Amino acid sequence: MRFTIPTILTLLRIVLIPVFVVFYYLPVEWAHLATTVIFASAAVTDWLDGYLARRLQAHSPFGAFLDPVADKLMVTTALVFIVDSNPTAFNGFWMALPAAIIIGREITISALREWMAELGATAAVAVSMLGKIKTTAQMAALLLLIYQEPLAGLPTALVGFALLYVAAVLTLWSMVRYMRAAWPVLLVRESSEL
Repeated sequence: MRFTIPTILTLLRIVLIPVFVVFYYLPVEWAHLATTVIFASAAVTDWLDGYLARRLQAHSPFGAFLDPVADKLMVTTALVFIVDSNPTAFNGFWMALPAAIIIGREITISALREWMAELGATAAVAVSMLGKIKTTAQMAALLLLIYQEPLAGLPTALVGFALLYVAAVLTLWSMVRYMRAAWPVLLVRESSEL
């Protein structure tokens, strides 16, 4: 197996998950800052490994498999911890709702992409600009919710909470678009098997 620079960056993102977990629960004042820096580093490696894979023509089947896995593991971990940090009935529900939407969508689209790959129709579920905007809103929301402390008068937790709902709406919208794009292929395959 050939480890390209993008694949090494993707593996680094996975290695950062347990580090993120440890720092998230450290009982020290700077824990929020440390976990924010760790999450931001993971987000930067996500962008960087994609950029380098294109720039260096360093694509590999293992990297193509591992990249979305690393993304989903880090985002899901952050979402679970953020929900855990807001356990009261009202706050917990309103925090858990967008988290469940985002995690549910990721599972659904991953399964759809795998199925479409088996049908040889991966172009129908390729990453779109809407997906990239959704990812940007999601990452910004998570960074602000992890940090939590006001920043230059900005209520980061409140802005992060609002952005999490923006990300959840974009998540549902992008999922509907993926499903609509894939539906004709799935119908043709289903009818050909009857």
